[in-house]
Amino acid sequence: MDDHTVHIPIDGTLDLHTFSPKDIKHLVPDYLEECSNKGIYQVRIIHGKGKGVLRRTVHSILEKLPMVKRFLLAGEDGGSWGATIVYLYEKK
Repeated sequence: MDDHTVHIPIDGTLDLHTFSPKDIKHLVPDYLEECSNKGIYQVRIIHGKGKGVLRRTVHSILEKLPMVKRFLLAGEDGGSWGATIVYLYEKK
């Protein structure tokens, strides 16, 4: 059996450094959905600073998700422009 499922903790912080860029378009929405299901409505996505390609990809994904209330780059204590803070709409 060839199971490629990766189990990651749903704790409100998603570090993308350990994932392949091709997985990001599915990983980010799935992770945010799981956070929302657990009542976590503020999520930190670590994409790194680099050239900004991954950051732009993440922001492009976030702009299309109806569960996302807003997002912004993290402050100096949260990774600065190497991380994005995402605010999700609370489930009723």
